[in-house]
Amino acid sequence: MIHWAMLRKPGPTQTALEMVTLEELVPKDHLLRKIDAVIDFSFIHGVTAALYCADNGRPPLDPTLMFKALFLGYLFGVRSERQLVREIQVNVAYRWFLGLKLTDPVFDASTLSQNRRRRYDDTTVAQEICDRIVEQAIDHGLVDGRVLYTDSTHLKANANKNKYDKAIIAKSRADYWEALDAAVEEDRTGRGHKPLKPRDRTPPETETKVSRTDPESGYMVRDGKPKGFFYLDHRTVDGCLGIITDTYTTPANVHDSIVYLGRLDRQRVRFGFDVAAVGLDAGYATAGIAKGLEDRKILGVTGYRNPTPPKPGMMNTNRFVWEPENDGYRCPAGQLLAYATTDRTGYRRYTSDPARCRECSLLTSCTTAHKPQRVITRHVWQDARERTDALRLTPQGKAIYKRRKETVERSFADAKQLHGHRYARFRGQTRVAYQCLLAAAAQNMKKIALAMTRNHALNPA
Repeated sequence: MIHWAMLRKPGPTQTALEMVTLEELVPKDHLLRKIDAVIDFSFIHGVTAALYCADNGRPPLDPTLMFKALFLGYLFGVRSERQLVREIQVNVAYRWFLGLKLTDPVFDASTLSQNRRRRYDDTTVAQEICDRIVEQAIDHGLVDGRVLYTDSTHLKANANKNKYDKAIIAKSRADYWEALDAAVEEDRTGRGHKPLKPRDRTPPETETKVSRTDPESGYMVRDGKPKGFFYLDHRTVDGCLGIITDTYTTPANVHDSIVYLGRLDRQRVRFGFDVAAVGLDAGYATAGIAKGLEDRKILGVTGYRNPTPPKPGMMNTNRFVWEPENDGYRCPAGQLLAYATTDRTGYRRYTSDPARCRECSLLTSCTTAHKPQRVITRHVWQDARERTDALRLTPQGKAIYKRRKETVERSFADAKQLHGHRYARFRGQTRVAYQCLLAAAAQNMKKIALAMTRNHALNPA
């Protein structure tokens, strides 16, 4: 016997009256519930209070609500503030997180942009918020500050790479120049040379492309990287759980090593980190950073940096053997290149005897200079650099360097894939720095929440 079912047309249910609360509509395991349970946002009022008038003007948008709304955009990769407001209107989890009822109106997107332009026009508040989230991670025991990993990633600037002007601008100035000047003077004096005349350390100038759309971005030309106008996010993460402890934004034509030591010192002071070791890629393999880390009694593990190869048919520098006992380099023909001078950039110059070179059978493969003389340079801090290079080959160094891909590289990968960190949302270095700081804070909130809820599940009270 066959039983026939009658297909009925469903009636409209959208207007049906139901008794329901937001609490019931948000899943118990939703990420925002986990963040709300472990992150204390009450400090935002104190951080922003000085920017508001206490007894005059119209009531402002609650700063805690505003920053929590911005965090939603970074947590879920919503790059447009207009789109973010539309998402808040229809997403019950977002409303629950912000403390809005189902019938509450949502602020206009222009409220976010006008606050950013008029009230939060620098990175002071964003930096403080980011730091406070790091401190909460420290309080939860998720950061120890013993091993830190630093790297940089590029964010495509909101600018057309084909619209630019050529301009003369100053190069970036490393933060260890004063120490280098002192080392050069000491080196020359110790070798019986006169001190160099005092010189203004104004950075040298160079011609480069400047964007017409976002002049504060930098034109990036790096091997294996896209060419165009970008910003760099210099990020440091803790080796314990990968919590971001620092982020600093520069134009893309600023070298990674330029700002490193200053940002490292900031973390040591701000959070009281007793840093024992750092893991860095080859871009940080410089004599200045190696010496700076040794002075701070921090083990530096850096990637291998390939030296610039010689021209075809010419002799490689590594065929000249350094002899510290003779303070010189021994060439393949047996001649000792003796010390000549130390220049302003911190390099000692070792030169050969032109009379001997003129009769040498290796001359044509050794130098193409008009004067038959070979010159080898060695940095005054080269010994520190060589000790750092040697540390990379030890079992401890290998273990530290191996964790880079699990910490800072993973942090950048998550930021780009999940949190919209491939592109600069704004124009101007200050606003892009604002973006990077809030993005880092949002990533940290997610990591803290997942770690704490996971630990609670494994170790219930």
